[in-house]
Amino acid sequence: MPNPTKLVINCETGVQEDIEMTDEEVAELQQREQAYALEVAERTAQAEALAMLKASAKAKLIAGEPLTAEEADTLVL
Repeated sequence: MPNPTKLVINCETGVQEDIEMTDEEVAELQQREQAYALEVAERTAQAEALAMLKASAKAKLIAGEPLTAEEADTLVL
């Protein structure tokens, strides 16, 4: 299976070429995609953890229970 191609544009002449990517370029692209996927997963996990912490704080406030310091920090008004 051939490697993906990249579009190369000569700014001086305006000539556009589709050039096959080298194995090194493909490996770098895959590495970047994996790093981005990990970053997105980490951000999503952090956002979900914060949402759960806020929900816990809200439930405790409604029930009249004391909050942990971490829960209280999420309630900045």
